[in-house]
Amino acid sequence: MAIAPRSTQHPAAGALRRFLDGDLWHDFRHSPVAIAAALVTAAFVAGALLAPWLAPHHPFDLASLSLEDSMLPPAWLAEGKASFVLGTDDQGRDVLSTILYGSRISLLVGFASVLLAMLLGVSLGLLSGYIGGRLDAFIMRVADVQLSFPAILIALLIDGTARAVLPPQTHSDWQAIAVLVISIGLANWVQYARTVRSSTLVEKNKEYVQAARVIGVGRWRIMRRHVLPNVLGPVLVIATINMAQAIITEATLSFLGVGVSPTTPSLGTMISEGNDFLFSGEWWLVVFPALALVLLCMSVNLLGDWLRDALNPKLR
Repeated sequence: MAIAPRSTQHPAAGALRRFLDGDLWHDFRHSPVAIAAALVTAAFVAGALLAPWLAPHHPFDLASLSLEDSMLPPAWLAEGKASFVLGTDDQGRDVLSTILYGSRISLLVGFASVLLAMLLGVSLGLLSGYIGGRLDAFIMRVADVQLSFPAILIALLIDGTARAVLPPQTHSDWQAIAVLVISIGLANWVQYARTVRSSTLVEKNKEYVQAARVIGVGRWRIMRRHVLPNVLGPVLVIATINMAQAIITEATLSFLGVGVSPTTPSLGTMISEGNDFLFSGEWWLVVFPALALVLLCMSVNLLGDWLRDALNPKLR
């Protein structure tokens, strides 16, 4: 009897091949909107990660700043300089370079807060849906109470409480970023929990879960190994869309003055500072950071919309 040769293909290569042959990649390649959104998002991420090498100037190097270069308009206007393409602010910092560096804070806070909300929401939703009973009632009542308040109000409450509890001498930019991440993450876990709970209620009554129970598989192993992988599809869609919401929430908090300090600007702090000079004619201090925020959030939202449609079996 001939023995079939064992495949020498690496598991990662096999997974990549299955992805490239799958429906998701096919839908992406035939969606111009999704491709454009992915390119814009990738450009922002690459610009943020490579800011020290891509930025024409270092906006936080005091030795390289000059007040003589302050409030210069964009390069294409009469008083602009070619070395400052998008103009400068009141401290002589290059607006383009500041946007690249500021995008790092916005993307970091957005990604970390979504990850925190997803971990908390998925865990609570899985426990609530699978175990049920009083635990389910308690978690869902807490979620209902939180849904009655706007997410930005909850984030402001958590942020203000953390700043009041922590000693003033310990305040730093990294601490402010951590407070922002926790505030936004705790304000957005509910939608993950409710979605995972509803999916878990369906999955736990299916045959493969019943078979696992019959052969003696433990409750926690069933939840982790069998139920969880089958409820993550909607979670990925929510996380993609929630990423844009988290970035906007961070910009809103920073605009209100409860985000990071102006010495470590995000897109929100840039808009807040530029707003003070808007009516004096320095429009570029607001327009370009706001345009970057709009493009980033819109591209992420468009990716989320495409992913929602691509993973929806009713649309196939």
